[in-house]
Amino acid sequence: MTARSAQHASFTIERVFDAPVAKVYAAFATEQGKSRWFAGHGKWELMERQFDFRVGGRERLKGKWTAGDVTEFDCVYRDIVPEQRIVYTYDMYHNGNKLSVSLATILFKPTAKGTHLSVTEQGVFLDGYDDAGSRERGTRELIERLAASL
Repeated sequence: MTARSAQHASFTIERVFDAPVAKVYAAFATEQGKSRWFAGHGKWELMERQFDFRVGGRERLKGKWTAGDVTEFDCVYRDIVPEQRIVYTYDMYHNGNKLSVSLATILFKPTAKGTHLSVTEQGVFLDGYDDAGSRERGTRELIERLAASL
């Protein structure tokens, strides 16, 4: 039997984009905008994408890496204030095993030069999965891809 455990971690990433809030928000709130930056990279093949951006709506992203590993992101939107805030919970899976459950809060604020974005995640990593900061590193990479997509 697998030993059961729960390890907590949280992080915040802040970034200023030289783009208006409406454009940065649309990169999260529209399927077309999000599909430009939110996916696996390199040797990753999309298997499934669902996008229902509304309170209570779900987003799913599932893909397979060249080595055969399958990763899944399964999200439920909990709170949306257009162009100000998005709050969602999500589960992450690796080869069908649940790795974590997280709460993510994304804040958008206009600045003189564009948009200040703040992403905070609070997660619980399950049953021996030692994140060792990889979630934060992965989120930072996604924010870089978001920047390139804008």
